[in-house]
Amino acid sequence: MGYLDRVKACNAYDPRKFRGVYVEGRRVGWVKHDFAAILERWPAVFAVTDRDVTLSPALDTFAARTEAVDAVIDVLVCEGTIGGRSNERYPVTATTLAGAVMGIDRSAAPYFGTRSFGQHVNGLVRRDGELRMWVAKRSSKKIDFPGKLDNLVAGGLPLGRSLVENLLKECEEEASISLALASRAVPVGAISLCYEGDDGMKPEVIYCYDLELPPDFQPRINDGEVEAFYEWSLDQAAEVVRDTDSFKMNCDLVIIDFLIRRGYLAPEDPEYLELVTGLRQDLDMRTAPPCEPG
Repeated sequence: MGYLDRVKACNAYDPRKFRGVYVEGRRVGWVKHDFAAILERWPAVFAVTDRDVTLSPALDTFAARTEAVDAVIDVLVCEGTIGGRSNERYPVTATTLAGAVMGIDRSAAPYFGTRSFGQHVNGLVRRDGELRMWVAKRSSKKIDFPGKLDNLVAGGLPLGRSLVENLLKECEEEASISLALASRAVPVGAISLCYEGDDGMKPEVIYCYDLELPPDFQPRINDGEVEAFYEWSLDQAAEVVRDTDSFKMNCDLVIIDFLIRRGYLAPEDPEYLELVTGLRQDLDMRTAPPCEPG
């Protein structure tokens, strides 16, 4: 295995299994063909063909779309088609956060293949001139990726919360980082990925941050999402990403991006250009998928 294998694993899907979801003529997601067939039960909400699923034009406001789809999700959760609810909404957009056309429950988002947004923080510390990295271990009780390694702070960006507000909240909740310390986090760009899961398509944008913490800082478990923290050398973090599947998938990419930005992975690496471009996939859902449904 290697770094490029991690990038490819986060961008593996078969577009022939999906058809587009449209709102006002723009693709905002992908649904599996069998899930599209289920949506045919609600003709007042969805127009379903063998090529796409279109939200009814009669639902012409943000609130009307959100309410109508939410009612469908309620039924599908009760029937067991969708595993449950998170009671946290994600924006549904073909472009940016500001272009959201409706909201959708976080747990239902993969079934509709809508783009999600998150924020991940590389927690760093210098000891004797060496830059080291804090790593979190996810709770073994979590539904998604239990027991996997994680970035020091990582969380989704719900609808209606600003990037700054959410970053500060996640830092406090996940690692007991004070407001004063969390405010030092430096935005360093974004990565994007798209992969196929059992519940559907998962296009994702992750805003990345570097946060250098004082040597006497010790992250503490707060909300139960994490069960342990480790302080590692960059060599150890790089080796675990490269050679194991110990990290949650998207965290591999955040660390690879960090290693590139800090010169740990150099342009002389034969995979360098593929890594750089692979970390930023084209998620423009206004265009057609690579091939049509089969």
